[in-house]
Amino acid sequence: MRQLISIPVLVLAVILQSAVVSRVTLLSGAADLPLVVLAAWALQEQVDTAWHWALAAGGLAGFVSGMPIVVPLFAYLLVVLIAQVLQRRVWQAPLLAMFVVTFIGTLLLHLLSLGFLRLGGIPLQVPDVLGLITLPAVLLNLLIAIPVFAVMRDLAVWVYPLPEVL
Repeated sequence: MRQLISIPVLVLAVILQSAVVSRVTLLSGAADLPLVVLAAWALQEQVDTAWHWALAAGGLAGFVSGMPIVVPLFAYLLVVLIAQVLQRRVWQAPLLAMFVVTFIGTLLLHLLSLGFLRLGGIPLQVPDVLGLITLPAVLLNLLIAIPVFAVMRDLAVWVYPLPEVL
């Protein structure tokens, strides 16, 4: 049951990403809502389904984007790995961990995408890509990180209720 909640949440995140969030740009960068949702979900203490969410989000993002499915899938799996490592280390500051995971995850996704495109023969200038796409995307992801973290925390409490103490 707990794995099934990922389907509507991630489908909604991907639909919002492709219809709304990708249209709100800063320079040429756009926020990545599925990445931020995945990072927020993986940072919740009681969550044990983050790897399932990473596979589903990577598959959905790869399906709707122009990148091969391997790029977002690998990046999202790395985001969950980083989130789980940070959750064990920085557990008293979950919002700080959210910012770190969002920052590193956005950089990883963009660097993997850039590397794949460069290997594919597309002549992209690395300083231009970093300055016009990656850094604005990092800023936009960090701006949506706080409200997404709050929503995902509430969802995690609903999906994984705390046991009642008598």
